[in-house]
Amino acid sequence: MIEDDRRIAAFLERGLSAEGYHVSVERDGRDGLERVRADQFDLVILDRMLPYVDGLEVCRVIREEQLPVTVLMLTAKDSLQDKIEGLKGGADDYLTKPFAFDELLARIVALRRRNLGHDHSRQIRVGDLVLDPAAHRVTKAGEPLQLTLREFELLAYLMANADKVVSRQRLLNSVWDYGYDPGTKIVDVYIRYLRRKIDLPNGPSLIQTVRGVGYMMSRPDEAFSPNSNQGLN
Repeated sequence: MIEDDRRIAAFLERGLSAEGYHVSVERDGRDGLERVRADQFDLVILDRMLPYVDGLEVCRVIREEQLPVTVLMLTAKDSLQDKIEGLKGGADDYLTKPFAFDELLARIVALRRRNLGHDHSRQIRVGDLVLDPAAHRVTKAGEPLQLTLREFELLAYLMANADKVVSRQRLLNSVWDYGYDPGTKIVDVYIRYLRRKIDLPNGPSLIQTVRGVGYMMSRPDEAFSPNSNQGLN
């Protein structure tokens, strides 16, 4: 996140972290651009009016240098012309302040879906588990697994976020409809379905439960035993 308003930055950092995202914050366009160049991020939430380097220029440089990151411009500049300039400058989406946090989450999810949908050539691997988006196929140790459409989508999301904790609400937003009842147990039900199909009998589960938060897909050498006394099981 590149945002010079400390109040907004702190609010978003807390909210997004609670949803399972890993958030880094920079306060000006110059440092923000260098951070994007140096590290690998899925998304940049970018303010338009920034010290040193304007947010629009940051976005243009990101596109000129073909840095592989999605850009959501979040700004108080709300005229039609401002939005057109932001989108033409390379922003993938444009949200104006003041904003509702739920709408920001929904837009992040939509951008994530769009990017996953465009990347059909890249197989995702976690240990001996391989998911092929183009062929819509999953294999474990070379053997095909029979998954329903929803199981496939859930597994794809967990594998794409391997070694990251993903909240139940984030899974609901990403795999099911955003307006789905947050009190539903459907995520837990489908996690059980997947575990039966991808885990070895009496072995550690690849999908770890993070108590009170959600789930995490762990690589085999990092998976915990179901009877572990640690925070994951």
